[in-house]
Amino acid sequence: MDSWTPEEENLLGRFVSNVESNIFVLHNLPEVVKGALFSRYSRSTLSLKNLLLKEFLTDEHARVHEMNLGFQKVQMEAIQKAQSFYDRILDGYGDDSIGELGGAHLAVEKVSMLAAKAIEDCRIGGSPLEKSTRYVYFDQKNSAGEYAYYRDSVIMTSAYKDLYLRICDALFETYTDLVKDLSKVMENLHPRAPDTPNGVYRTTIRGKVLDLLRGLLPAGTFTNMGLFGNGRFYEGMLRKMHVSGLTELQEIGKKAQTELEKIIPSFVRRALPAHKNQTAYQDYIEKLQGDLSEWNDKHVVGEDISPGYRVRLLGASADAVREVAVFLLYEHGHSDIASLRHAVRAMPDEEIRQLFDLVVEGRQNRRHKSPRGLEHATFTFEIVSDFGVYRDLQRHRMLTQQRQQLTCDLGYFIPREIIGTAMEEKYRTVMEEAKKAYDRMRGEFSEEAQYIVPMGYNIAWYFHINLRALQWLSELRSMQQGHETYRKVAQDMARHVQEAFPQFAPFFGFVDWNGSNEGRLQHELYHAHRKNNIGLL
Repeated sequence: MDSWTPEEENLLGRFVSNVESNIFVLHNLPEVVKGALFSRYSRSTLSLKNLLLKEFLTDEHARVHEMNLGFQKVQMEAIQKAQSFYDRILDGYGDDSIGELGGAHLAVEKVSMLAAKAIEDCRIGGSPLEKSTRYVYFDQKNSAGEYAYYRDSVIMTSAYKDLYLRICDALFETYTDLVKDLSKVMENLHPRAPDTPNGVYRTTIRGKVLDLLRGLLPAGTFTNMGLFGNGRFYEGMLRKMHVSGLTELQEIGKKAQTELEKIIPSFVRRALPAHKNQTAYQDYIEKLQGDLSEWNDKHVVGEDISPGYRVRLLGASADAVREVAVFLLYEHGHSDIASLRHAVRAMPDEEIRQLFDLVVEGRQNRRHKSPRGLEHATFTFEIVSDFGVYRDLQRHRMLTQQRQQLTCDLGYFIPREIIGTAMEEKYRTVMEEAKKAYDRMRGEFSEEAQYIVPMGYNIAWYFHINLRALQWLSELRSMQQGHETYRKVAQDMARHVQEAFPQFAPFFGFVDWNGSNEGRLQHELYHAHRKNNIGLL
């Protein structure tokens, strides 16, 4: 049992939520201190409180106690003075996983949707939230009378400046006009029931309309992001930003580096552009990209991807069904894997079916996650769908995905609700104008030209995903309140797996196969009732 003097107990009380309990929360500490403390703790016989007290709070070099005085200047000075101390700890234990023990909240505002995808692509260790295209109108202009989209410095100093501005403005103007027109159409198609609150009805109609018209927004449209990530995530993110071919991502990287150094400096210092590790990484990436592009041009002869929506199951792991059975059983006995595989191979198909039924028997909703044994079946999908769908599905981090460059080559999504109306011509005209502008720009500025591509244009990408992650994705994204186009992708992925492996059908019990989109109204009613505390539907 630890014991402290009254002075020590008082000092500890400023940084731990409970001095007496064996369970407590650290607070009032810079993130870098938390990371250094935990990394040291893993190799110490001392309790965490004793370690905090002896090696951090009372160490004359660390001076952690000065960081809680409530004065920003004093706090920053203390962090700077303690920096070498923390760096020695982090370097001394030389494990990249130390960077996962401290984190920071980072706001990233007024960046393009194209840039947001690059940030979210950093995957594990970071949790992003992005401005919704469903609940927020994108028809607002700033005080200078400009629509909210990114104006890349390369484009703005080129001969394509006026073309870029004209097309982006036209996309926003068409979006604004059609929001008004389509809202009236949707109100006529879906009149408000007498018992539906007007606010809920308006929110539902707005969501339907904005979902259908988001395809008009160019990829350069401004969005806002909130990120929480650990140090390792941010180091990887910054490294990628610093070596990007897009000026915007480089600028985001510089600003994010500056701000993160104020909170978790030790965890991001290796991403500094001048750091030897970062310069070596930049050399590696530049050479790798050049070599792979050259190799592709020289050795790959094939047809380009044809336009149009599709989801294809390209392949699955060998003996997927039996492997899932093996690893469902592994932790419930004492057999080695070789013995289990031998036993499972001898099982009749009916017994395998009974085993899978047993696994899902008590599962009551999609939040009841299946055992990890499902991760031993993996699938690769090639998908061609609009950029808006990619924007939504790419954020699922428990998978491997890569995309090709965003172009206007693969066709575009057009909402069926406007087909055959006067709105269709407006929609198609501006989408085709955007394609012409993109085609003019792409030869000279292939990366920057992506900013002008409307989100409704298709993009090609692949998913490599295990059965457990696919179960979660398809059940979540097929829900009726979801966007129509990503619902279809989620349903098609689940359908392809069930057709190829009927034995896996029980694992997709909460996929919503209904084509109706009325679930959004029920979803809004549910949340309205909760908000007003008048009961749940």
